[in-house]
Amino acid sequence: MKDLTFVNLTQELSSTFILSVAAFLLAMFLTPIYTFLAYRYKFWKRQRSTSTTGEVLEIFTKLHADKFKRNIPTMAGLVFVAAISVVTLFNLDRGETYLPLAALVGGAFVGLMDDIINLRGNGNGVAGLRSSLKFAMISAIGLGLGWYFFAKIGIDVVHVPFLGDWTLGWLIIPLFAFVVVATGNAVNISDGLDGLAGGLVSISYGAFGIIALLEGQFFLAGFCFTVVGALLSYLWFNIYPARFFMGDVGSFALGTSLGVVAILTNTLFLLPIIGIVFVVEAGSSLVQIISKRVFKRRVFISAPIHHHLEAIGWPETKVTMRFWVIAYVAAFVGVLLALVGGHI
Repeated sequence: MKDLTFVNLTQELSSTFILSVAAFLLAMFLTPIYTFLAYRYKFWKRQRSTSTTGEVLEIFTKLHADKFKRNIPTMAGLVFVAAISVVTLFNLDRGETYLPLAALVGGAFVGLMDDIINLRGNGNGVAGLRSSLKFAMISAIGLGLGWYFFAKIGIDVVHVPFLGDWTLGWLIIPLFAFVVVATGNAVNISDGLDGLAGGLVSISYGAFGIIALLEGQFFLAGFCFTVVGALLSYLWFNIYPARFFMGDVGSFALGTSLGVVAILTNTLFLLPIIGIVFVVEAGSSLVQIISKRVFKRRVFISAPIHHHLEAIGWPETKVTMRFWVIAYVAAFVGVLLALVGGHI
């Protein structure tokens, strides 16, 4: 007779992976509906013509001239946000899935507003909401979710690998908000090549899903693998040459929710390791902006770094797949540190 614990674990794992498959199938079902609407109502992505510092994006435009010549729909993130949300309704738990689902929907709302403005742009270089407004909206979401995490769930502890738990009290709220904003923007910045962000995010969620399983947070693990399943459907159509883009509705949804998942697994300090590519991508953009404003010179030919690598001759697919490889290695290292760092 099988051990009862083993039977229960098998049931939990089966439920977790059923959610992932369900999300994949639902996203596959919704994709033709989105595609019909996208082409019917011309959800064509308008490319930026100026950088954050106000310069004309000559190099970027040259690198992606072929994409400018064909109409590629955006806002495909609506498909996987809808699929994840519907499947998670069958996997709700106050302490494990309320917050990441709320972050997903909240981030998607901000991104959707940005995408709609992009679609209705007049070709003068305006590509969506002002950065300051997006920052304020994502910050408000982060603070609200942080308050719920502290006041309603009652958690104010952060685990530092090899050092133990640190109690922060109410300071967990601004920390929560910072993580949500930083991760949301990092994923958004990384969404610049066919298949890049989708692949990177699916790897990160997979790593945190494994950590959640090891912790016994089966609802949260189910959410993570739900995201992975839905993203695999998206990647089927987004790998080079992409048939559509996720848009800000997708990147902000995935990024804000990923930050919440890292906090809920109490592996915040592993997030920069598991998401090392996001750190490098966002960091390269920040370095470029500071260098141009302070020293009036570029560090990279084009930022973020995936465009720099394109500019020095790497094919788009080579950049994407090598970044995936780095992400896989980082994910393994992150899970290993979770095991040996005294957390699990």
